[in-house]
Amino acid sequence: MLPFINRELSWLDFNARVLAEAQKAENLPLDRLKFLAITASNLDEFFMVRTAYLQVKSKEDNKPDDSGLSPQEELTQVLERARAFQLEQASCLKEILTPLREAGIFICSMRDLNEAQLTFAREMFADEILPVLTPLAVDPGRPFPFLANQSLNIGVRMRNGEDNNVYAVVQVPSILPRFIPLPEDTRRCFLPLEELIAYYLPQICDLHEIAAYGFFRITRSADFDVDDDTDNLLEEMKRTLRKRKRSKPIRLELNENFDGKLYDFLREMLRIGNKFIFQLPGWLDISAFQKIAALKKCDSLRLKAITPAPAADFVGCEDIFAAIRERDRMLHHPYESFDPVIDFINAAAADPQVLAIKQTLYRVSGKSRVVTALEEAAENGKQVTVLVELKARFDEENNIQWGRRLERAGCHVIYGLSGLKTHCKVTLVVRREADGIRRYVHLATGNYNDVTARLYTDIGMFTCRPAFGIDASALFNHLTGFSQPPEYHKLVVAPENMKPFFLDKIGREIENARKQLPCGISFKANSLLDGEIVRKLYEASGAGVPIRLLVRGICSLLPGEQEISENIRVRSVLGQFLEHSRVYIFENAGSPVVYIGSADLMPRNLERRVEVIFPVEEHCLAERLHEMLGLMWRDNVGAWELARDGAYRRVQPAKGDTMLNSQQELAKLARRNEKGGGA
Repeated sequence: MLPFINRELSWLDFNARVLAEAQKAENLPLDRLKFLAITASNLDEFFMVRTAYLQVKSKEDNKPDDSGLSPQEELTQVLERARAFQLEQASCLKEILTPLREAGIFICSMRDLNEAQLTFAREMFADEILPVLTPLAVDPGRPFPFLANQSLNIGVRMRNGEDNNVYAVVQVPSILPRFIPLPEDTRRCFLPLEELIAYYLPQICDLHEIAAYGFFRITRSADFDVDDDTDNLLEEMKRTLRKRKRSKPIRLELNENFDGKLYDFLREMLRIGNKFIFQLPGWLDISAFQKIAALKKCDSLRLKAITPAPAADFVGCEDIFAAIRERDRMLHHPYESFDPVIDFINAAAADPQVLAIKQTLYRVSGKSRVVTALEEAAENGKQVTVLVELKARFDEENNIQWGRRLERAGCHVIYGLSGLKTHCKVTLVVRREADGIRRYVHLATGNYNDVTARLYTDIGMFTCRPAFGIDASALFNHLTGFSQPPEYHKLVVAPENMKPFFLDKIGREIENARKQLPCGISFKANSLLDGEIVRKLYEASGAGVPIRLLVRGICSLLPGEQEISENIRVRSVLGQFLEHSRVYIFENAGSPVVYIGSADLMPRNLERRVEVIFPVEEHCLAERLHEMLGLMWRDNVGAWELARDGAYRRVQPAKGDTMLNSQQELAKLARRNEKGGGA
């Protein structure tokens, strides 16, 4: 039996690597706090989606996966690991607060406040907090209230006579800041909102004596699929979102030493089993500490921010269309600015020679410059077609709003395909020129989101090569009409063609190894999970193909097994930015081919999404990608290697080696390329 690592446990390993960055004492305190907050946000989403899925799956079908674990066994291990992980988070937060206090940043409790701060807190409570609070009693006439997903609450037990208990819930308003800045001359002090509310509970619930209170937080299931068999996908998505908001709890978090009777009351009201209840020391909802991690005027407490350099491939280019006609151009975010993408769409919107713009949107920013440019294009009379993916998880409501806004501007909006998510990142501009119609294409690994383009590493490419333009037109015709999936010249498109493409390319490397021709595989992806791809990589390793895999998150492949995966190495790189780009390189008998795109090597990407990967044919751009992967592979600061025993261990510099942080080096490279005007 071939070795496979369980998907859920592999993801928990990834989150543990992020937590290790928070635990690393050498990191600056606000960077540590940022990593810690990210682990909490990650774990919330994991519970909402994956743990909820396992809970349902364990009741419906207990068939083992490739790793040999049944859903019930997975669920048991996941809950055990998550419980231990949350205790580690609490301990880590306690550790981080020490250097923060030394730097003059304090998270206070009410007992820490001086007279001036108490006066400030009292006035703030009376003026700004009390008017917003709504205490919710629970009795025969007032049933247990619905509590929002990820909401922080205070449960209150009161005595109504000697032997009678009555209960109430006070919601901590999410509309107010979680951490209240307090007046202080020399220090920066913050009071958690729930502490202030709890202090004044006797005023809020003054009818009965308060016997006990405690903080609790609910995480609800978000494991809902949209019914694609509908005449109106937009309305069906709205119904699904309403359903999600009222879904069952999948986790109940309580503060340490939570009152026993209050515990039993909540468990009964929420109908949640003990194994899904987590009692934790310290503060609940550690993700909220992201606000403290982002404090301004604290530059000495975090790594210096990497500012995007002007894109080297566009330095000195006044006409973006002329630049793309000259040769293909590439952007590497966030080391290089996202501005050329906005400039491209703005130029298309204003250019009288442009006839049409077509674009896919999966996740966009809150004040999207991309959407503004598309609106302007429609108002200027261009034919603008936008595929807005409604099923982008946790961005559904935003995308509904963006879609409506684009429709009002005169854009033709498509809301995804039945049964599939459209995850590819493609823009097509059709322009009339002196020698006829020319198509300009932008293809990318990441979303058209100018905010995350400063936080995630992604790659985009501009081209006007005719074959790419023909393919992009065919793709949009397939997405917006009733045409059959076309035969593509350059693009590799899921779900029809992508898995066969990867299996074929890996197969060719196997043939080259057997013929003693140059062979090799080098991938960079967020996740590697697909069983067929993993088995084919094992076959390639057995044939002698050297394989290097940079996999940020889930990896079900186990390297280093004799006669199975001894020629495979797997590393994961963590740093200031979230590694998000996907790069696939095949040695190809000495003529390497490089592909980049939107797809990870997971069943959902290969079988249930519209994804695009594409070849990088401009030699200088392919060389840049080789250099990028080479730098990342030599990283000995943020890199981890997956060992034969299934554990990840930090990559340590060899004796005499200098420390190499690949993200810092790529930032320096972008600056050097800018000065040199590109490759």
